[in-house]
Amino acid sequence: MTQPLKIYNSLNRQKENFEAIAPPHVGLYVCGPTVYNYVHLGNVRTFLTFDTLFRYLTHMGYKVRYVRNITDVGHLVGDGDEGEDKIGRMAKLEQIEPMEIVQRYTNDFHDVLKQFNLLPPSIEPTATGHLIEQIEAVKDLIAKGLAYESNGSVYFDINQYNQNGNDYGKLSGRVLDELLIETRELEGTAEKRNPLDFAIWKNAAPEHLMQWDSPWGRGFPGWHLECTCMSTKYLGKKFDIHGGGMDLKFPHHECEIAQGTGLNGTAPVRYWMHSNMLTVNGQKMSKSLGNSFLPAELFAGSHPLLEQAYSPMSVRFFMLQSQYRSTLDFSNDALKGAQKAYKRLVNGLKSLKQMVYIPAEITHETDEAGLKVSTPGVEIDVKKVADIEKSVAAFYEAMNDDLNTAVAVAQVFNLLKYINMLYLNQLTPAALGEAGFGLLKEKFVLFFEQILGLQEEKSEGDAVLNGMLELYRTYKAAQAYDKVDEIRTYFKAQGLVIRDMKHRIDWAYEE
Repeated sequence: MTQPLKIYNSLNRQKENFEAIAPPHVGLYVCGPTVYNYVHLGNVRTFLTFDTLFRYLTHMGYKVRYVRNITDVGHLVGDGDEGEDKIGRMAKLEQIEPMEIVQRYTNDFHDVLKQFNLLPPSIEPTATGHLIEQIEAVKDLIAKGLAYESNGSVYFDINQYNQNGNDYGKLSGRVLDELLIETRELEGTAEKRNPLDFAIWKNAAPEHLMQWDSPWGRGFPGWHLECTCMSTKYLGKKFDIHGGGMDLKFPHHECEIAQGTGLNGTAPVRYWMHSNMLTVNGQKMSKSLGNSFLPAELFAGSHPLLEQAYSPMSVRFFMLQSQYRSTLDFSNDALKGAQKAYKRLVNGLKSLKQMVYIPAEITHETDEAGLKVSTPGVEIDVKKVADIEKSVAAFYEAMNDDLNTAVAVAQVFNLLKYINMLYLNQLTPAALGEAGFGLLKEKFVLFFEQILGLQEEKSEGDAVLNGMLELYRTYKAAQAYDKVDEIRTYFKAQGLVIRDMKHRIDWAYEE
């Protein structure tokens, strides 16, 4: 690798060389979903970003502890300090237990991420599983003079936090005076010393479904405090990377910094990373505009805005074509292009895995002195080998440049060019030499499967397809062309094509 990994640190608004706090160990925390509804594509993009980071750091040799939480209480409608709990609200609508809602949508979340081939985190803690830690944190902040109780709720004191030499608003670039002007008089602000103070423990009304005993009465934890307690419990008072969607930068992550700093006397995170949002045909994705669709609708092609179905790996590839800090726009044209490009790559992968290195035949001649000379039948094409080496290096340079998967994917396509030349007999493995051919095969598979996390999607088992292909060869030899056409039709129905070439008959994915 030619350069160190650089990460864009949202806190300092610049790319910085990544240096682990305690190498080779790396602590990574990502805010997980609030499990009150089906996971949406904006969530998926965020988790795909950090799946890629997890994969790449692991490939670099780091021992990564990846913590991604499940929020199962405390996240209120509107993301503020007032209103109904999102999970409790859904439980009332469906007249079932809140934990049934939690389990249903946690299952859906796991199922969707598995379809996209996202690796599971090292630890997946839940907010309700860490109530003791949150109550103790509230006690600690009160004892430090950074929180106060009011009518059974406890609020973080932002003015006191800033008077202690801190800067609330540093991550998001918000200025307190401007925030105060923007703040409307909301229910509950009267019990705060400052309208911007945020709840770390909320007093629960009798009808609130999820509530627990505490020193301040029956209540539930504040949404922001949950992540502070879970991240620092498993990763320490200061850890390497905290990730999430850009929409969480304020107030959620801003509040996490304040809480962590207040509790432990140090900023809790070295590198803050945020993925950008999704748009659809240039517009922000939202339910009110009718342009928001779920992964299941994407896979089935069942949404009115979709012209066809798109497979999970096609969508994963589509997302990887854009650097994670860029806005990503969904459109049918873009998705169709990604699907075609993904199939080109997977056809190359399939072909490459079947290839083996065959050394060139050696010819024996006699020179002028009557001595026998052995000469390889094929000379190594040094330019092609150099280009393969250049593409491999460029892939790493792109990934080291703040996970620029858009540029990295372009290098994978350059490697594909040589795979296709080998497949079509326009190039022999011997022309690349054993080292050059080995590099091409090793890195293409590594980049595609392990780092980018793509995989082959099979509609039929290999045994069935290979058996049908053998029948095709038999019928073709017997000139039974009606049977040949039937088999071609069968393959086409599976989204496959038969490649009937002079030197081989094979099947591939229809591009």
